[in-house]
Amino acid sequence: MQPLDIVFAGTPDFAASHLETILGGPHRLVAVYTQPDRKAGRGKKLLASPVKILAQAHDIPVRQPATLRATEAQEEFEALQADLLLVVAYGLILPQAILDAPRLGCINVHASLLPRWRGAAPIERALLAGDPETGVTLMQMDAGLDTGDMLLRRPVSIEPTDTRVTLERKLAAAGTAALTYALDHIGDLQGSAERQNDESSTYASKLEKEEAAIAWQSDASFIDRQIRAGIGRNPAYCFVDDGLIKERMRILAAVPVSGGESSPGKIVSRSKDGLLVSCGKGCLLVTQVQLPGKNPVAIGDLLNSRPGFFEPGSSLDSAASSS
Repeated sequence: MQPLDIVFAGTPDFAASHLETILGGPHRLVAVYTQPDRKAGRGKKLLASPVKILAQAHDIPVRQPATLRATEAQEEFEALQADLLLVVAYGLILPQAILDAPRLGCINVHASLLPRWRGAAPIERALLAGDPETGVTLMQMDAGLDTGDMLLRRPVSIEPTDTRVTLERKLAAAGTAALTYALDHIGDLQGSAERQNDESSTYASKLEKEEAAIAWQSDASFIDRQIRAGIGRNPAYCFVDDGLIKERMRILAAVPVSGGESSPGKIVSRSKDGLLVSCGKGCLLVTQVQLPGKNPVAIGDLLNSRPGFFEPGSSLDSAASSS
């Protein structure tokens, strides 16, 4: 197949890994679209997206419109005369004028096995739901939300220890491999595209901050998934009483175990191996936490520095009861 003139649209690390794959291939990148720089961190400095940083390092023109609905932005895009627009976690809605502009249309790499988990947070939702499997889908974009015809699907297993971070890495590896194949076989894949079954679809809404609040009345297995799904973006948390004030504590690593059940949130035991906390069903062995303004720390190390913490028989408060 002849090399394609490609415009790439994406923003986070997951998208950057796919951009890097194209940079190493035979196709030409004529421009990269990414979201405008955002303020982040304590200093609220403007930060460029991972996609922008990678594109600039390879001297690829970068465009950052706040919207693609404006006539000027659409005309600017059409002037690129791209064969294909490739979209990976871009974050902006593509109006019909953009979808219609490239010769081969627009292809999206989506981090789920569509039609399951359409929407903004497919990785987190798959983890929270306890799905044994997810994957990546390459689809021909239409005006709907992740509703386009499917060109290629690649499954990825979800292990009991996977977090949002580790699962995203696995999906990125599957996505980049699928993308390389798809670009070399685009005509055949578009000719055999499969329509999605809308009746089987589920929606992966963005996680809200309150979804990170641990309710100890829940099953230990659910709280474990809540912790793993929140790593890096929306960490699970509860409150701990240090004798003076209640501190908000993030829980970063834990293992569900059986036995030793008591009232939900009660500390059953503590040791260098972790903190055993009773849940609505089963217990959770908490192994790593983070207190406000502090670095993540193993329970054993925290007990060495604060031996009065986590007395057996005391309770960790659910966020709802401490707000």
